[in-house]
Amino acid sequence: MATTETTDLRFEPPGPGAWARDPVHFPRPVTRYWAETHPAAIRRGTQDFASYYGMLFDGLESAYLHGYAYNTMRPVADAEIPQRFQRAEEVFQKKLWREQLREWDEISKPSAIATDRELQAVDPDALSDQELVAYLTRCRDHHAAMMAQHMRFTGGAMLPTGDFLVHAGDWTGLPTSELLGLLRGSAQVSSGGSAELERLTTTLARDPVALELLQSDDEPGRVLAALRALPGDAGEAVSGYLDLVGYRLLDGFDICEPFALEMPDALLRAIRVAVSDGPREATGLEEQVADVRSKVPEEHRSEFDELLGEARLTYRLRDERGIYSDIWASGLMRRAVLAGGRRLAARGRIHDPVHLIDAGFEEMCSLLSDSTGPSADALAARLEYRTTHGPKDAPPFLGSPPPPPPDPSRLPPGVARLMRATGFAMGEMFGSSEAEHEEFLLRGLAASPGVYEGPARRVSGPSEFNRIVKGDVLVTEATSEAFNILLPLLGAIVTNHGGLLSHSAIVAREYGIPGVVGTREATERIADGTRVRVDGNVGEVTVLA
Repeated sequence: MATTETTDLRFEPPGPGAWARDPVHFPRPVTRYWAETHPAAIRRGTQDFASYYGMLFDGLESAYLHGYAYNTMRPVADAEIPQRFQRAEEVFQKKLWREQLREWDEISKPSAIATDRELQAVDPDALSDQELVAYLTRCRDHHAAMMAQHMRFTGGAMLPTGDFLVHAGDWTGLPTSELLGLLRGSAQVSSGGSAELERLTTTLARDPVALELLQSDDEPGRVLAALRALPGDAGEAVSGYLDLVGYRLLDGFDICEPFALEMPDALLRAIRVAVSDGPREATGLEEQVADVRSKVPEEHRSEFDELLGEARLTYRLRDERGIYSDIWASGLMRRAVLAGGRRLAARGRIHDPVHLIDAGFEEMCSLLSDSTGPSADALAARLEYRTTHGPKDAPPFLGSPPPPPPDPSRLPPGVARLMRATGFAMGEMFGSSEAEHEEFLLRGLAASPGVYEGPARRVSGPSEFNRIVKGDVLVTEATSEAFNILLPLLGAIVTNHGGLLSHSAIVAREYGIPGVVGTREATERIADGTRVRVDGNVGEVTVLA
């Protein structure tokens, strides 16, 4: 990918404090729409979760410089600290994450899905310009609410896991990667699983007509349409699955990323593999748990059992809150914007329908309402900038050095436990390996066990997913939880960024394929098509040829 030197762009801190770039979720510049919409939503969502759990910060502030995401943590006001201390003491006593999990299962998730399906039922191409602007507004408002919802449930997704890892690590001295293996199988969604996929695979596997059609050499979009049109259970099963995943982004969070139905070839190939291979089971888990438990001092074993149970109970929130919140909503917003782009391109107002993706929200509405707004050339230039600048074109940190974390020994016990669990989980989410590489050996973090040899498929984003064939080793910057739709195609995963709790690591473990994350330089040092050996047991990737 073409890049420019960092010095071509000026990066000044967007405000006081220490600002860190987020290369895991946003390795490249984002669209203007995302940069406008995301900061207020993430601030609102993180404030909610920090207050709910008694955290000693007042939310995450996000800013976008030349499209790059930078974040800083804002401290809580002094007057609120006593109240936060009191709330933090209740977190572990009352297991407050269970309240959030119930809220998620009974209210937030069903409501989000209902709104997604309601918006999805609208054909944006059938709307007038005025109606489309109103529909865009509905999609944007829902999308912003889902961004906030994603962050609001962060505590429930993170705290029980972080608390388990901290205590189990203290008791056993085992590496985090081994302890995380005990959570396998508790997040069905992270391996692409759903009731709709199970129905799809079982129904098609026993229908000879559907199986023959599934293997057709016809254009993939037509094959999917023909499968939908099958009578009876087969057609209903295909429709149910595609209605669930079709408008989810395949990776990332921004509307510049394609949704699944835009990549029918990759989607169809993943369905073929899922039907032929059937579901994967988390084998040997009981033995692994027993082995680790035997290393825990006897006086702590009942506590170990309890902490592991709570971590397994809430682990699915890590990915569910994204998939059923902003990832689906983002795909619906993208679909609406592309509908507007098609009519503007037909009128000669923009050069290509996809160029409307790089307009801000008000600009989109103006272009559709009265044709005012940025020129066609200006939008094309924005897309060119966004797609030709990469992770190394922006500095990792801005502003003052980050302050040291509070001394746990000076905090009340509940607060100290809360901060340690949170800090540990955040470190395992964003941290990368610092181990040195050799000429033909890259070192990263051992995210998912196993050893696999295969051709490296180096991709810069979802637009290249059609190049992935079964058995490839995905080599990329990072992935989001949405990528799990395509997991059946992969033999292993290697990423530049992200730690053992990054989405890439989680989906590799849940699907049972070797994974090495946080290598920093895999996309630069591994050529596309090169044969590699991925050792997820020790966190090494060897270039074989």
